[in-house]
Amino acid sequence: MEFDALLLSRLQFAFTIAFHILFPAFTIGLAAFLAVLEGLWLWTKRDAFKVLYLFWVKIFALSFGMGVVSGVVLSYQFGTNWSEFIRLTGGVIGPLLAYEVLTAFFLEASFLGVMLFGWKKVGPRLHFLATFLVAVGTTISAFWILSANSWMQTPQGFQIMADGTLEATDYLAVIFNPSLPTRLAHMLLAAFLTTGLVVGAASAWQVLKERGRGVVEGWTESRIALVMAVGLVAVLAPLQLVAGHLSGEVTHKYQPAKTAAIEGYWETRSDQPLHLFGIPDRDAQKNHFEVSIPGLGNVVQNLPRDEVIQGLDSWPREDQPPPFIPFFGFRIMVGLGLLMIALGATGAVLIWRRRLFDTPWFLRFCVAMGPSGFIAVLAGWMVTEVGRQPWVVQAVLKTRDAVSPITAGEVATSLTAYVLVYSIVFTAGALFILRLMAEGPVAAAVEPSPRQDRAPGSALAKAPADTTPGDA
Repeated sequence: MEFDALLLSRLQFAFTIAFHILFPAFTIGLAAFLAVLEGLWLWTKRDAFKVLYLFWVKIFALSFGMGVVSGVVLSYQFGTNWSEFIRLTGGVIGPLLAYEVLTAFFLEASFLGVMLFGWKKVGPRLHFLATFLVAVGTTISAFWILSANSWMQTPQGFQIMADGTLEATDYLAVIFNPSLPTRLAHMLLAAFLTTGLVVGAASAWQVLKERGRGVVEGWTESRIALVMAVGLVAVLAPLQLVAGHLSGEVTHKYQPAKTAAIEGYWETRSDQPLHLFGIPDRDAQKNHFEVSIPGLGNVVQNLPRDEVIQGLDSWPREDQPPPFIPFFGFRIMVGLGLLMIALGATGAVLIWRRRLFDTPWFLRFCVAMGPSGFIAVLAGWMVTEVGRQPWVVQAVLKTRDAVSPITAGEVATSLTAYVLVYSIVFTAGALFILRLMAEGPVAAAVEPSPRQDRAPGSALAKAPADTTPGDA
């Protein structure tokens, strides 16, 4: 492995996007959760939903801000490290990224201020509309980014010009490329699950603290949030398994080399085994310490047992994806997904039996699973991106032909700067968010209600002006 400008540029982009992807994966789901909380407050007039909203909106603001900052850095890297990629594909990719700014980012920016700072300045219904539109904006943003990235996986609707640049011939085909539907569903479900697991972990932590203080009865804010989070995971985790399988079928059809790397297939054959474990060795072109179930590979791929599945031997070694990261990244993602299904199913049973708050081991399980959504998102991203190598646009443009004409020393200097700054800034931000979560939702109860309307008929509406929702 030579640490040239290409490899260092890939490491730098991987480092920065790994930080960035964590925040959208959280804020997409959290924005929707906030819209649900405020809608429930307006509908039921229960102040617990408002207290939860005011607590989680602070965490949303911090996460959204760090996501914007880290996202801006990525756009600069397209020009500094990947100028050839932009020069060659800008006619196709550029408009997609512009649409994301013109639709999603402008929508979020227009209503984010009302959402965060308009609580005392606008009525509750207008404030709810702002929260709802911010949630819609985050989802639209995911659509355009996934559309651009999915086109790089399954490109269509373009032509190659005489100078080597790409020009779109059918923008509907570019936007709605073959892998977009399943990958968009997979990413949105991942975002909602990530949020549900974080909310569940923070709420379970508070319930454990309440039990330590002797609070064993009643519906506190944290208990309400825990039930909502567990219910969300119980419903979405099995759906994520289905979405992941459908995405895998599209990958097998359009990116068979990636499938071979994920599954550890070196030989082209029918009746492929299912490799549960192994250590892929690209030099030896085989797996070491292999643990497999014969004949089950075709079944998992939803293919006839006699259908031939390509192995990595179908491609020259220089065109083979490096299998180590896709192989283990996929298994980490699937393993965490199975744990999420187990958490949701167990939690649903405990809710049904009314034992959710009286089962300490399950509450600790929820706390331990808090970061699992982030880990699964990172693992899935690495599977997707590393499994596409050596192509940056599948079968059209190789990664080595997309890098800027810069030296390794220049990239190493900027990479070092990124590592230092990110380590300080984002570690501080993450620690502050964790401290807020540890304080619990009651800390948010000191905020006043929106102007004009304190949820008619609620206890808060009847309380004195200086009374907090917690007091009410």
